[in-house]
Amino acid sequence: MKARTFRRHVRESFKSLGRNGWMTFASVSAVTVTLIIVGVFFVIMMNLNKVASTIEEDVEIRVHIDPVAKQQDQQVLRKKIEQIPEVKSIEFSSKEEELDNLIDSLGEEGKVFKPFEQDNPLNDVFIVKAKNPTDTMKAAKKIENLEYAAKVKYGQGSVEKLFKFIETSRNVGLVLIIGLLFTAMFLISNTIKITIVARRREIEIMKLVGATNTFIRWPFFLEGLWIGLLGSILPIALVSSAYYYAYDYLEPKLANHFIKILEFNPFVYQVACLLILMGALIGIWGSMMSMRKFLKV
Repeated sequence: MKARTFRRHVRESFKSLGRNGWMTFASVSAVTVTLIIVGVFFVIMMNLNKVASTIEEDVEIRVHIDPVAKQQDQQVLRKKIEQIPEVKSIEFSSKEEELDNLIDSLGEEGKVFKPFEQDNPLNDVFIVKAKNPTDTMKAAKKIENLEYAAKVKYGQGSVEKLFKFIETSRNVGLVLIIGLLFTAMFLISNTIKITIVARRREIEIMKLVGATNTFIRWPFFLEGLWIGLLGSILPIALVSSAYYYAYDYLEPKLANHFIKILEFNPFVYQVACLLILMGALIGIWGSMMSMRKFLKV
């Protein structure tokens, strides 16, 4: 296509948007409302996924070492644990460190354990993390069978329920997002179709005077693109502003619970790019699908 022809199509697309002001407004409004819903839902789902990932990363296996194990026996146990395929990392925590952590975690009430510092009843511990959090149970069962592993704790019962809940939440969220996107495409394409139906005479006349399908499609292709881009401006502004204030309010409060949400930058820019891309693609798709039958004269 020649540059002059393309510039002509661009000019015609803008003129058409102005001539059909109310229909353009209706189409842009449909894109705007839909993208606001999609944007808000996407932000919520991505942050829930981030929280779930943070919780999964905090799942660990605590291997209490048998008190009769000597330092050499502990090293042998450590090597055996490291050889387990599901294991990602292993750290050693002495019984002195374990008692200090217990006292610190209990605050003022922890002072009652101070007299036990000289006669510490706790065990040395290996803190193990799995490569994949869902493999925690499998790794724990293998460690239980090792010599000098006196007790293996990983939140048995609760961890399985947690992983099942997270997996279900992710699957439901994915289905809802896909369903919402298809609904958005249907609503927007129908709105754009009304615009094109109102201009069917224009398309038929262009066909009758010898215009090719490609020549006719280009202005509508560009109109759909502009409608999608215009419709994404307000959702980007609203979602970005809302997330800025939500992040500013929630981040300090959640930090005390060791839960993190996605940082404002770069997440908000990623959402903006997604909304622009969705708006453009839906606008183009709606225009192309809606005018197909009018090209058959």
